[in-house]
Amino acid sequence: MAESRPGARSSTVIGGRLLPIYLSAGILLAGNGLLVTLVAIRASAEGFGNTFIGLLGAGYFAGFLVACIVTPKLIQRAGHIRVFAALSAGAAVAALTMIMSVTPETWLVARILSGFCFCGTATVLESWLNAIADNSNRGRLLGVYRVVDLGSVMGGQFVLPVLGTGGFQIFVFAGILLATALIPVSLSRQASPAPPESAKVRPSLVWAISPTAAFGCLTLGLTNSAFRAIGPLYAQEMGLSVDQVALFISLGVLGGALLQYPIGVLSDRMDRRKILIITTSAAAGASLFLASATSPVQVLIGGFLFGGFALPLYSLSMAHGNDHAEPGQIVELTAGLILFYGLGAIVGPFISSVIIQEFGPRYFFTYTCAVHASLIVFVVWRMTRRASVPPALRRRYVGLLRTSPMFVRFAMGRPRWHQ
Repeated sequence: MAESRPGARSSTVIGGRLLPIYLSAGILLAGNGLLVTLVAIRASAEGFGNTFIGLLGAGYFAGFLVACIVTPKLIQRAGHIRVFAALSAGAAVAALTMIMSVTPETWLVARILSGFCFCGTATVLESWLNAIADNSNRGRLLGVYRVVDLGSVMGGQFVLPVLGTGGFQIFVFAGILLATALIPVSLSRQASPAPPESAKVRPSLVWAISPTAAFGCLTLGLTNSAFRAIGPLYAQEMGLSVDQVALFISLGVLGGALLQYPIGVLSDRMDRRKILIITTSAAAGASLFLASATSPVQVLIGGFLFGGFALPLYSLSMAHGNDHAEPGQIVELTAGLILFYGLGAIVGPFISSVIIQEFGPRYFFTYTCAVHASLIVFVVWRMTRRASVPPALRRRYVGLLRTSPMFVRFAMGRPRWHQ
């Protein structure tokens, strides 16, 4: 009998190690994606008010930002599996608490906890993926992970029209998903990798390396976080049904996934700032289209266009910052840019909810258009202050998910000069 090839045996071993991680990630992403949309719709039905719904979105990203700093220390203390189990359980507790005590105060605490737990669990999973990946398989593992993310987040949205948003079952289902996420990893034979390092965060250094990247991440935190947290509220107030709201969010996510690659390819070949201006202008145009939409079909088309152009801007900003960083600055720059994004993400949902409360849902996307316009003006100004990076010195564009700081390290791997 012919012997199996070593490469085939290696791929089988790696595949076996990855399956529990991908299963846990898919379940986790589906549960979290479901909750983000559900919270906005149900909070509105409970009469919490648009402004408080924005505060719930801000609380989620506040917890997320704290987890970016704290999770590496927790892993160093307790190990990957224990931290993942604890935070998965914490996320399930947060979801179930929201239906047991339907009060604004309880929900705010629960959303802060949800943001903390989701970022922490994602950090654990992506730390494992980063440890398993090498330069020969990183692209393939990254591609599968993106498919898992896209399929899970979109699939989670369509649980909403099936179970409805008015009862307790939808929260119980979300809690079940978040608790179930710990089973595949907990029962696997995974050996814990080395704990991720805690990167220093010096905003002044990040700004010195790339003001464009820092300002870009800040403004995109103001808009992209609001799209996920307040987008369902906008769609609902524009007259969309629950299943159409789910489709609106899903189309935005799908648009971002489909346009990420062609935008990235262009940015690798041209001055990245020009692509940033063009893409931001298209996102602003999509915002104006949504602000003037008069039918559900137009809202859905606008959602796809906005997601297609707005969501890749985060990766473009990160890539531009990396073009200007020295090899030893990559980790600290990444942590700093996530900080800038997180600060914007905390403020963005609250500002958006106040705008909807005071002026109506159409002005939500007038706000996103104005923020994108400010980014265009800033990038144009910066182009007069610094020359573009020569193509030979640019780092490869990588489409990034905003799941945890570890995703950036997993996606980018070691810099080319270390390979």
